[in-house]
Amino acid sequence: MPRYHTLGSIPSKRHTVFKDSNDNFLYEELFGTIGFDGMSTLLYHTQRPTQVKKILESYDIAPKIAVEKNMKSISLRGFEVAPEKDYLKSRIPVLVNNDCQISLASTSASLRDYFYKNTDADEVIFIHKGSGKLRTMLGNIEFSYGDYLVVPRGVIYQIDFDTKDNRLFIVESKNPIYTPKRYRNWFGQMLEHAPFCERDMHPPSELETFNETGDYVIKVKKQDYIHEYVYAAHPFSVVGWDGYNFPYKFSIHDFEPITGRVHMPPPIHQTFESAGFVICSFVPRLYDYHPNAVPAPYNHSNIDSDEVLYYVDGDFMSRNNIEVGQITLHPAGIPHGPHPGAMERSIGKKSTEELAVMVDTFKPLMVTEQALKLADDDYYKSWLNH
Repeated sequence: MPRYHTLGSIPSKRHTVFKDSNDNFLYEELFGTIGFDGMSTLLYHTQRPTQVKKILESYDIAPKIAVEKNMKSISLRGFEVAPEKDYLKSRIPVLVNNDCQISLASTSASLRDYFYKNTDADEVIFIHKGSGKLRTMLGNIEFSYGDYLVVPRGVIYQIDFDTKDNRLFIVESKNPIYTPKRYRNWFGQMLEHAPFCERDMHPPSELETFNETGDYVIKVKKQDYIHEYVYAAHPFSVVGWDGYNFPYKFSIHDFEPITGRVHMPPPIHQTFESAGFVICSFVPRLYDYHPNAVPAPYNHSNIDSDEVLYYVDGDFMSRNNIEVGQITLHPAGIPHGPHPGAMERSIGKKSTEELAVMVDTFKPLMVTEQALKLADDDYYKSWLNH
């Protein structure tokens, strides 16, 4: 999100001498993207952030692909993912291409034994169940049900959960995550027709500075490997920062739906964009108000994109027999639409209470071995009249 923010103590001029109250040097770090051309932030540390004491093991976490060229509509029972105490082990990749990776996680414990840094991708972590605090080198963000946590690549973080039953829907993007361009003017400010504004975006508001040395394990993801580094200084040694590159949260409950007299296309639900896909939010809203409107979506052909829907809550009006935590994949190349009876049921209704997250990718998605263990093999037949 192209927005300036600052937190903590910073010098009046960048790249100049900066000391604490005890006359100790503070160490500047540029945290930038796309070389020196993208969004960046300047951080000021009590300890040098470069002090590597040891490199431990490195291991492969690449998704195991079961179906490389998928042409089948698939339904996954997302809540059948078993709970796992370790945060990284809990992340189960289900759909993947060269632009993104979609994972499910059911974690029962906080991430406190080590720190994590994803250098492959920006992360969008949707909180389906649970609450707690995201702790980062740039400060902390409290979260709860319905929050999107947007974590740019390279951010070092931990997660504290207040709850034992935590369910996450995670999208990793190989390209930076932005708010949609059509919602912003050329200065970057959100426009009046946008379904949310800057007030709905919540950057870190609490900066904890740890001026400590010791052995601090950071698990770094790069090229689908985890590399375990031991640093000599606490990674949360920042006393202040300013810039445009930082984590933030946005609640799906703050998305203001766009409606019309007749059915509006899916782009009205768009929330985030990247070079290879978009993320949309389906929220409770009034239905179309033309006297002969058909509120259910019309049948449409996915010619250029795979469509993924993650069902969060409510009664999703275009589908039959949908469960909380279910994922559907409708691949490019074949039409899909309302299930039998869904169109007819929608006529005359005034509103919907559905809540869902959609990911539309511009390249085909591959299906993992883990996903097939959650799959309903007969979902593709569910449009037949019985």
